[in-house]
Amino acid sequence: MTINERTELIRRFADDFTALQEAVLARMNGVCAPEITAALEDASLAGPITITLAHADVLARGAVRRAELSAQPPERLRRLRAHARKVRRARSQAEAVYKQQRARRLAGCSRPVDMLELRVARMASPAAFAEALRQELSDRGMPDGTRQAPECDLARWAWGRITVGDEVSAPVRELRDCDDEAFLQALLRDAREEENPYLPHDAVAERWSRHARAALAWGRYAIGQAERDVLACSFSERRTRLDALDDAYQDTAVLAARSREALLRVTELHDRMWACVTTGPLAELLAQCRAAALARLADAEPELWHGVRELTMKHQAHCPEQADGCPRCHRALAALLADAHPADTGEDSDGEHPTATVPADVDRYAVLADLPDTAVVAVADAAVGDESALCGYGWAAEDGTTGYGDSLASSSGEAEVIGICAAALSLLEYHEDAPVVLLCDSTEAVEAVDTALRSADPTAAYRTLLFPESRQLMDRLLRHRHRVQVRWLKGHIGHDLNETADAFARISLRRASGRIPPAVARKEEARTLRSLGPGAGPLRVAA
Repeated sequence: MTINERTELIRRFADDFTALQEAVLARMNGVCAPEITAALEDASLAGPITITLAHADVLARGAVRRAELSAQPPERLRRLRAHARKVRRARSQAEAVYKQQRARRLAGCSRPVDMLELRVARMASPAAFAEALRQELSDRGMPDGTRQAPECDLARWAWGRITVGDEVSAPVRELRDCDDEAFLQALLRDAREEENPYLPHDAVAERWSRHARAALAWGRYAIGQAERDVLACSFSERRTRLDALDDAYQDTAVLAARSREALLRVTELHDRMWACVTTGPLAELLAQCRAAALARLADAEPELWHGVRELTMKHQAHCPEQADGCPRCHRALAALLADAHPADTGEDSDGEHPTATVPADVDRYAVLADLPDTAVVAVADAAVGDESALCGYGWAAEDGTTGYGDSLASSSGEAEVIGICAAALSLLEYHEDAPVVLLCDSTEAVEAVDTALRSADPTAAYRTLLFPESRQLMDRLLRHRHRVQVRWLKGHIGHDLNETADAFARISLRRASGRIPPAVARKEEARTLRSLGPGAGPLRVAA
């Protein structure tokens, strides 16, 4: 094959998603022509290959799920599972190749090492340096960005001024300026109806990547709903509903591919920005801002600055890497200064609810010592599926009552919140006046529920709660917020109620996904109840 023919083949693969996916799968199965294999090794296709395999991965798992739900012959199911495993391995390998090629591409774009004093001060006192940098940006008429005003925000601002300018087309401006809900709907239309050519624009790419995971979660939500519909009817009546499940997997495959493409787009944007800010005027501008921020820090905290100067001067007098600017020494030096100045942690010091820590020699259950004697204490847990948004939850209380159920969740955090809310609502109904305390091993779920309870605002937890089921449960729970507490409990440490809740959650997920028949589920329920001992109450299934 000539160079021109190879170039043309690479160009065709870059432009034709279907052709590229067929070639990649053929190579995976060992039936690919040598010239195509050689073309697929081109660095420009490393990213697109990961996109095609993200799409193929979802479709392969969808084929397995359909076969499981339609009682296909065991031999066919084995072949489909083997193919899904091969696609998953090929996807992992393609991701590794892309990362290696990106690392090689960035190797020649290294920024000159900042002076040691700046690096030590910035790491030893991140909040103070961030404030100094924020003030410097403000004085130069630049946007603050985040509260810490990290340097990357300055680079993005400068890059946007160069590549985007103040004038963008109306469709791009609409995507850039619409609210999050409208943007998410645009992503779903992009996958399910017609590809949106404006999403890859530099002004939108980062927002696209941030919201792509939520869009993909709604694809898994559709799969979960379709699975429920299939399992609700007999094998003889499942064909139409299996077709709907196929459609949901097709949509989710596109969402997975577009999510991967969004990540590649924003990664490529950051790489271009990095190359731009390591040389030329932008590199000089960044260096000026960092140096000016350091001067502000020295004026604001002279004691810290004196410590930085003294420590770095002593270090550089003997360091063998002093000629290169001590590129790897700042972390150890900053650690010494951080020990000397523990007040500057980079976190807000006026937070309403500081994080509590328990010394290692304190009983791990001492956190419950302050509970009233009348409190009803229970542990909730959840289990999530790999294929769809289906989740199972379970709970077990000290009074012997238990419960479990299933729902749809966008993440493990949302699944845990569902378990907490379902358990609390059941216990509130069962115990008319007693306070209810829920323990959970998910810090994300505990923080989300606690924030909502304290603020009396369900929207405070909406960053974790994406789907309607969890939001409705939270709305119901807030009516009883004065009787409910939620606390964190370390998981899988032998806590009986935690282990029981975990067992019920896994039983519920397997039952909801049809992987165990009802009779087997009942036997597992009985075994789990027996493990609680003779004081355990009857199983009450929470809706």
